[in-house]
Amino acid sequence: MGGLCFLVLRTCLLSLLVTVSFAVDSISPSQSIREGSTLVSSDGSFELVSSVRCNPINDTSGELMINSTGNLVLLNQNKSVVWWASSVKSVQSTMVQLLDSGNLVLRDVTDGNSSGSYLWQSFDYPCDTLLQEMKMGWDLRTGLKRGLSAWKNSEDPCPGEFTYGIEMVDLHAYPEAYFWKGGAKYYRSGPWNGLRFSGAPDLRPNPIYSFHFVYNDDEVYYMYNLQSKSVISIMVLNGTTSTRDRLTWIEAEKIWMAYASVPRDFCDKYGLCGANANCIPGESPVCQCPQGFKPKSPEKWNLMDWSLGCVRNRPLNCEESDKAGFVKFTNLKLPDSTHSWVNNSMNIKDCRAKCLNNCSCMAYTSSDIREGGSGCAIWFGDLLDIRKFPDAGQDLCIRMSASELEEEDDGKVKTGIIVGVVTAVVFSGMLIGYYVYKRRTKLKETDKREGNQKNEGSQKEDLELPLFNISTIASATDNFSDDMKLGEGGFGPVYRGTLADGQEFAVKRLSRSSGQGFNELMNEITMIAKLQHRNLVKILGCCVQEEEKMLIYEYMPNRSLDNFIFDQTRGELLLDWPKRFHIICGIARGLLYLHQDSRLRIIHRDLKASNVLLDDDMNPKISDFGLARMLTGGDQTEGSTRRVVGTYGYMAPECAADGLFSVKSDVFSFGILVLEVISGRRNKGFYDSDHNHNLIGNAWRLWKEGRPLELIDTWLENSCNLSVVLRCIQVGLLCVQHHPEDRPSMASVVIMFGSEIALAQPKQPGYFTEKEHGAGPDNESSTNEISTSLWTLDKDGL
Repeated sequence: MGGLCFLVLRTCLLSLLVTVSFAVDSISPSQSIREGSTLVSSDGSFELVSSVRCNPINDTSGELMINSTGNLVLLNQNKSVVWWASSVKSVQSTMVQLLDSGNLVLRDVTDGNSSGSYLWQSFDYPCDTLLQEMKMGWDLRTGLKRGLSAWKNSEDPCPGEFTYGIEMVDLHAYPEAYFWKGGAKYYRSGPWNGLRFSGAPDLRPNPIYSFHFVYNDDEVYYMYNLQSKSVISIMVLNGTTSTRDRLTWIEAEKIWMAYASVPRDFCDKYGLCGANANCIPGESPVCQCPQGFKPKSPEKWNLMDWSLGCVRNRPLNCEESDKAGFVKFTNLKLPDSTHSWVNNSMNIKDCRAKCLNNCSCMAYTSSDIREGGSGCAIWFGDLLDIRKFPDAGQDLCIRMSASELEEEDDGKVKTGIIVGVVTAVVFSGMLIGYYVYKRRTKLKETDKREGNQKNEGSQKEDLELPLFNISTIASATDNFSDDMKLGEGGFGPVYRGTLADGQEFAVKRLSRSSGQGFNELMNEITMIAKLQHRNLVKILGCCVQEEEKMLIYEYMPNRSLDNFIFDQTRGELLLDWPKRFHIICGIARGLLYLHQDSRLRIIHRDLKASNVLLDDDMNPKISDFGLARMLTGGDQTEGSTRRVVGTYGYMAPECAADGLFSVKSDVFSFGILVLEVISGRRNKGFYDSDHNHNLIGNAWRLWKEGRPLELIDTWLENSCNLSVVLRCIQVGLLCVQHHPEDRPSMASVVIMFGSEIALAQPKQPGYFTEKEHGAGPDNESSTNEISTSLWTLDKDGL
């Protein structure tokens, strides 16, 4: 009954229907669907294309109809039944309808249009695609299981070995989503914890789709709904790549863009590290035995064969249960829930006691039910398929024997004693050295040097970068000659250099006389060393030697973006609209990485045209992280500072007024940058003498008057797609709205650029009337100047 694969194609225009001679959304027993006719949903979103997955009709004789018993059937040229759908009950009059959701349903005509009252529906028999409102999971009342099955290959739609669905041993265990390849588990989502699957920490509330998980005595299923009808997004099981992909239709390019694919990395492969082991991406080896465990076979483990996993250092002793305890591990994908037990009303204290009183219990976790969590869960037997996340996941408390805990405590005591003794000796030595040093130098000079050494020492611990010798850098830059200078900022000059192997680089050199920049330079060293993305500038190393402090970057031959967009000659020759749109999208992806996708949450705080570098192919790379801030909490999105930092013209209102910075203040700066790239004019320094507006104010006025395309740089008119430019202007204005909560996130911005999603109308921007009446480009009102206490670099290519 489920052998008919209904592929419903979502379309943006009803012009598709001119290719067929007959198009309605339903048929009655007196009608049928033959070659040249089709069903189209009433809103034009879906068209029915039906085929039998493993027994196709190879000619044009197929006919889909309702037979005399009221059931849906597919006939071949001999009028033989190739496929049929039996209804759950016998009725006299039925009809088939393609709904706006894409669901093909058989319904009782006498039952009216009661929602969900179907005799049969295609959503109960998905193929390789999950649409919104489809349920993936179990109907426990009827035993119906809804899951996905990939094609055998790109040419054969018959179900292959790759399947995806919700698995659950019983109602007392955690439900999970599994990929199966053949008869073996291939990927596991992690248990549903009441908020999301624990193995999918990026599954969070977002502006594209909402999701929910139903788990009760009648049903267990996952389902999603799109937030906007203009978004075309589906979930597909790809047997060729062995991944489950979320695809979004990009109308401008007529392609499906894949994102949120799983498995996402090596550690997502089911059971890679064996029992009781933890897979940690980026570690070497990726498989690690957690505290209290050791490799079951050290020989195989050392040969990178982790299949046997880890065993306990000290076996658990049931007779000492009252002395046993737990060690907590954080940010984990919880173990396979096949051998687990769940109580959604038990708090963490009772959960711990429950596990402790059962000798077979190996671990427990508890998520707060008051915040939507699923309560208490405990595991029995080996812990399988655990992995580590950088800043998400859940806590897991693993049971340890009394002797193991005692040994750990003894170790901590011994370590504490050793540390105490060493600290005392070192401190005594430091006091003696300090006394001698003070005797031999002047107090003022000594304090200054010790302050610098302290700063250098504390920062060196986190460098994680290759250290260059000052002689190497001096030789590569012709002893820092003026001919090699690229530019100069408040902290000092930037030079171009060439290493002995021919590699070019740019070096940022902190001026010895500079009163600013040291903390910012060291901040940049520790910050950017931990970030890797194609749209972020790559740092090669640093030099912190003698009194020199330098950063060594990859060399960007095209320097910074401002050298092009604000230069009419270079901009017209080298930056047509496709290149500018490519640059805008690249900057957006780089910011999205900083705000959401990196293992740190970074706020740049100084995004501007001069801090976007361009490589040989004009690909943008965000640079200059001297003012950047890392947010420590996984969900933290804002902070505050006592100093006003950033660059006038790009700074968000809340930063200038109250020192508040957030991911939304970066979004504001990005919006300014978008408007500058489109117009070819700086926000700072632009002046409209007729209306006393800056660039933001001018863009806002043109938008309200229905003339936004007048903002476009004049020499772009022949190369631009006006609808795309208009969309970019609207996104830019959304980003510069006065209130941070009104601005979109960078995740939303990336989707806005890549799809035809309907956009909100922008509200009034910040700073849209900065200039006082009569203030021109050479006569700006002093009351509107924003004083920044930190350096900015505009022309050095970094």
